[in-house]
This record gives sequence, structure tokens and C-alpha cells, in this order.
Amino acid sequence: MKDQILAKAAEMFLTLGVKSVTMDEIASEMGISKKTIYAHFPTKTKLIDATASFVFEKISLGIEEIKEEKKDPIEELYAIKDFACEHLKDEKSSPQYQLQKYYPKVYSSIRKKQRKILDEITLQNLKKGIEKGVYRSDLPIEFTSRIYFTGILGIKDDDLFPEPEFSSHLLTEMHLEYHLRAIVTSKGLKKLETYLTTSSTK
Repeated sequence: MKDQILAKAAEMFLTLGVKSVTMDEIASEMGISKKTIYAHFPTKTKLIDATASFVFEKISLGIEEIKEEKKDPIEELYAIKDFACEHLKDEKSSPQYQLQKYYPKVYSSIRKKQRKILDEITLQNLKKGIEKGVYRSDLPIEFTSRIYFTGILGIKDDDLFPEPEFSSHLLTEMHLEYHLRAIVTSKGLKKLETYLTTSSTK
């Protein structure tokens, strides 16, 4: 039952936002009593904390599966981006934005986990790209990894990129392309442009 509650809470929080969804609404959607939820999660904050970790672990597992497919480094980053956006609904009202505003302690905890896994992914991807000759060999990889993470957080800032002037989907696409164009070799650029042309016709 605990995992079922987490799955339903994740679905509702991601769709409607953590602030607006009540424990009553989650119970109603599941056809159970609110007491059943409180038996596993004494407060809404504890449920949000557990749900954030639940979603994070689910995405982390999916990313590991993508990495095991041993895709081209450029294609791998796009696959990871698409997977993460699909599971986070790719909206400004995503958990990250609302957690930061209404549940800062939960946000701080999940942000540390995000940074750790994104550092690992990006560093591995950079090293693989350099080995394959699609990324520049002179890249300062620690700086590049951290500036990429900073950019991901930055495009979620509604003050910097207000909707509807900037759509979340477009920002995510633009950020990744900006990152790749800054680090690719001529060989990598050809691969990137081929990928962009191919994906735009799908």
C-alpha cells in the first residue's frame, strides 16, 4: 500500500503541483481513507519528502538503463533529457519549482541528490564524448559539468524565463543544444546537426 500511495501522490503532485493537492484528494483518488495514508505518512511534508525520493529513484533507474544502452554520447544526452522531461511533466510548476518555494528543506535534500547524479552522468558523458572524438579534448570537464547543472536550474527560474514567453519544453531543448554546441568537435557538430535534423522530421 505504501508504494501505491507514493505512486498516486507522485502522479498528482507532478500533474497538479505539491501545493494544491490535499491528502483528502489523494485518498479519494485511491478509494481509501485518509487514515490509511496517515498510517504510512504522518504529515503531508513527510509524504512529499518520500514522494520526491520515490520519483528521483525512478528517474535514476531509468537513466541507468539508458546509459547501459551505450548510445552515442550526444544521443545519450537527448535520451536522458526526454526521459526526465516525460516523468517530470516538463512544467514550470514541477516539483522542483514548488518544492523550492513551499518546502525548502525537501528541495534542498533532493537538489543535493540531483547534483550528485547529474555530475556523474555529465562527467561520464563528457569523458566518453572526448574518447570518441565528438567533444573537445581540452574541455575543463569539472567546470563544464557544473555549469551544465547550473543552467538546468536556471531555466526553471520563472523570473528569468516567464511563461508563456518561454515554454519549458523549448527551454530544455535550447539549453541542451547550447551545451552541446559549446563542447563538440567538428565531428561532433556533424552528429549533432544530423540528430537535430532527424528528430525534427519525426
